[in-house]
Amino acid sequence: MHLRIALVLIWLTPLLWTVNQIAARIAPGVVAPHVLACGRWSLAGLILLLLARKELWRKRSWVVATWYQSVILGACGMWICGAWVYIAGQSTSAMNISLIYASSPVLIALGSVVWLGESFGKRQMLGVALALIGVAHVVVRGDWSHLAQVQLVAGDLWIVAASIAWAAYALLQRKWYSPLSATARLATICMGGVAVLLPFALWELASVDTPVLGQQAYWLIGLTALVPGLGAYWIYGWTQKILGTSRVAVTLYLGPLYAGLAAWLLLGESMGWHHVVGAALILSGVGLVMAFTHKA
Repeated sequence: MHLRIALVLIWLTPLLWTVNQIAARIAPGVVAPHVLACGRWSLAGLILLLLARKELWRKRSWVVATWYQSVILGACGMWICGAWVYIAGQSTSAMNISLIYASSPVLIALGSVVWLGESFGKRQMLGVALALIGVAHVVVRGDWSHLAQVQLVAGDLWIVAASIAWAAYALLQRKWYSPLSATARLATICMGGVAVLLPFALWELASVDTPVLGQQAYWLIGLTALVPGLGAYWIYGWTQKILGTSRVAVTLYLGPLYAGLAAWLLLGESMGWHHVVGAALILSGVGLVMAFTHKA
């Protein structure tokens, strides 16, 4: 039963993360990167603490003994993959972000095989390759000559770091055994992430260049905390336990496809053949990986 639920939920995770991409475009001039990330995970962490308070109290000795794991996972998943992405969005293009982030599932797949000992056959590797090609086809809008026009800027280095950090977050979460439920573990990771983010957020708030927090900023904090925060991170962590790290990671390739559909439905942007071809490649690749996961 859990396997079937997991196979359904993994298709939802990238859709929830598209909300964070929209927030990243709105944030400049509205709320500072670390302030947004800290507010987002403080709110998410508070909700999770309330939901898992009894379990966390029963297993408090484990939580205290593994505090360093929560800090490291929080730094990777909430600080680097949070605030640093918002910083990168100020200077790099969406094409660069998509292309660089596409390396993360590959790093996770390789790490899962080499470091975690997960099985990942040739057909599944083919699925990863198809999905990667599909992402690139969507990003370059069907014209691969656009790759020659990609120029690296400072913001790209932030995204490279975020891609590596996300791979580390996914692999370490699988590597480090935890008796906690998905809700309780995410609560501890949130606490670790906020501990890392707080000094940077306070420094930004003390800066004269930091935007004054207004209603729009609070809406962004609430939205990113609930949808790509609680929703996407909880589903990702729970499905990893059931399906494995490498197989869940490949669904990240659905992100550009979902973003394109959202732009078409909500913003009225046109759909092109590159979306159709890219979607066919991405869905075929993800489906190939998931089909053999089901048989495993």
